Amino acid sequence: MPQDKTFVLLVILVSVAFAWILRPFYGAIFWATMLAILFSPMFRRLRCGAHTGRTPAALVTTLVIVMLVILPAAVLTGMLVQEGLGVYQRVQSGELNFVRYLRQVIDILPAGAAGWLERSGLTDFATLQERLSAGLMKGVQFFATQAFTVGSNTLDFIVSFFIMLYLLFFLLRDGDHVAERIRGAVPLQRTLQHDLATKFTTVVRATIKGTIVVAIVQGALGGLIFWTLGIHAPVFWGVVMAFLSLLPAVGTALVWVPVAIYFLVTGSFAKGLVLVAFGVFVIGMVDNVLRPVLVGKDTKMPDYIVLIATLGGMAVFGINGFVIGPLIAAMFIAVWGTVAQANAVRSTDA
Repeated sequence: MPQDKTFVLLVILVSVAFAWILRPFYGAIFWATMLAILFSPMFRRLRCGAHTGRTPAALVTTLVIVMLVILPAAVLTGMLVQEGLGVYQRVQSGELNFVRYLRQVIDILPAGAAGWLERSGLTDFATLQERLSAGLMKGVQFFATQAFTVGSNTLDFIVSFFIMLYLLFFLLRDGDHVAERIRGAVPLQRTLQHDLATKFTTVVRATIKGTIVVAIVQGALGGLIFWTLGIHAPVFWGVVMAFLSLLPAVGTALVWVPVAIYFLVTGSFAKGLVLVAFGVFVIGMVDNVLRPVLVGKDTKMPDYIVLIATLGGMAVFGINGFVIGPLIAAMFIAVWGTVAQANAVRSTDA
């Protein structure tokens, strides 16, 4: 009927307009929702175990999130920016010269290996220096842009931060009621709604724990061993290793393996051997040991999908895409898995 079509159009227009006015705070809303889903089991345990009301339990959970997640992230960000700028300044002044280190390594190699590298064009130090400088410049510009954005829009950042905390509190306290109202408004069968809602919460927790937590642990271990061995800017290199941990097979080894090789060929055998042992048996084993415990086999995505989704998410959504990209990919797989199951059931019934 014309009235039904008009009402559907009105619903779409109002929904789009509401999403448009929320767009400036999408990051705050996104992280509030993700943290509420991730810490909702803690909220329920506080309510049931301590027999507290919804409001005190939500308040305590929010304070725990601030102490365990938000404050450490803020401190780490400040240290990262400081050390990143320090690394860039050392490269610009020539104190940190990757090409010189590479030349020292090549000079120690056997004549056959050095000749092969030269024939392969891997000893073109001028081009290598230019590429390394350009890559480092892009990285520093990225962090500088983020820092400038926050600094020049301090009021917006503060407002977004408190909106996130405010929304997080109410999502923890009233999340069940909100979810029930959403399910009542969505025109799907109740069984399908329950299945999709269960998969969504599972995917959110698995994605965050399987990407963020594993990356943080590997980056923290990498930064710790760099600090122990006296390598400059351990926080900066730890964050770099955390990002590179998303790369299948190699990951953090792209950072610690060249450093270990440099130690070995320049006579620091003890440091080189310690770094190799720690990189292989500690950092390298985190993904194999920790990820199945945190995520489980049923929700683990292929490494190549995680990599592509993460890079694509960061290209579209900025730094928030580090989580949004894999989350969208995981939901894509979950939804189409539900479609496949429904089609299989129809085929069996037929």
